[in-house]
Amino acid sequence: MKKTLALAILSSTALASAAIAADTSKVFFLLPNTTTIRFESRDAPFFVEAMKERVPGATVTVQNAQGDPQQQQRQIEDAIAQGADLILLTSADANLVAGGLAAAEADNIPVILYDHDAIGGKAEAHVVFDSLSVGQAQGRRAAELIETMDKSPVKVARVKGNQGEYGTGQYEKGQDEFLMPLVEAGKVEIVCDQYTQNWDPTLAQAFAEDCLTRNGGDVDVFLGMNDGTTGGSVAALISQGYAPGEKIVTGGQDATVEALRYIAQGWQDNSVLKDLRLEANAAADVAASILAGNGVPAELVNGAVDNEYMEVPAVFLPVSNITRDTLGDVVSAGVWTWAEICQGAEDTEVCKQNQ
Repeated sequence: MKKTLALAILSSTALASAAIAADTSKVFFLLPNTTTIRFESRDAPFFVEAMKERVPGATVTVQNAQGDPQQQQRQIEDAIAQGADLILLTSADANLVAGGLAAAEADNIPVILYDHDAIGGKAEAHVVFDSLSVGQAQGRRAAELIETMDKSPVKVARVKGNQGEYGTGQYEKGQDEFLMPLVEAGKVEIVCDQYTQNWDPTLAQAFAEDCLTRNGGDVDVFLGMNDGTTGGSVAALISQGYAPGEKIVTGGQDATVEALRYIAQGWQDNSVLKDLRLEANAAADVAASILAGNGVPAELVNGAVDNEYMEVPAVFLPVSNITRDTLGDVVSAGVWTWAEICQGAEDTEVCKQNQ
């Protein structure tokens, strides 16, 4: 009886110590860049808020690599030097982060991948929206639009994401399911096709402008992979004097407020809604469980991502497509308000109806 009681006390003490350790943990959220604005403006604040609820005493340090993989490597090393208990990592370049992952593994610091993949090193989990589903939603919508056009072939420019990333590959695969049959049938001709380094909207704009110039303006559809690349296409159309709806811009993703305004105004057709609060909350759930010594919650894992080092347990999150007809879904989800969406777009029909 005494032995059982002693074991129970030891177990209780150990659990209390683990809770205290978790409650004073140092967590580093390392962001990739400022060109994809959601990470600074939405993901980081949502994650900090979620961690305050789950591990109130933990400190969360947010740093941004500014699109520089070497700077992110230094930030990982600095986090280790500062005694990080966990790193939440959105890679600046998935192909150039293996050294940082190796450094974290050498010091037994758990790494959770957030949104972007990271190739060639150990990670406890990957929290990400289902990338293939995103690409399929984009491709399905593009095909719907193309099939209604009384023209053959429809001239399409593909403005892809950062080359070599898991996400980019999955978006391309999903889009191809719907686009390639139209190409093979002669309904679609791909007139321009390029990846966008670091998802930089200015590079996407330059590519779209060049594509329009090289084809004498004969481009019907710009198919992007996120709101940065579609925003670049919109900027190109504005710079060359086109009107909203003259060319189709589709393939958005992230439902940024800027993209939703473009949708309201008719510049952009769609954006795949990824509820960033849901993603941040899922990352915080995984982080809190790891910090408490319980590992990655098995009930959250619903897949895996091969990062060429291991099969990283994945927490895949659901997505939905947003068009002008379904803008209200973003408001209902609490992502943005009508006032935020309609700022500068007050005279559009959809905003007049909902303001």
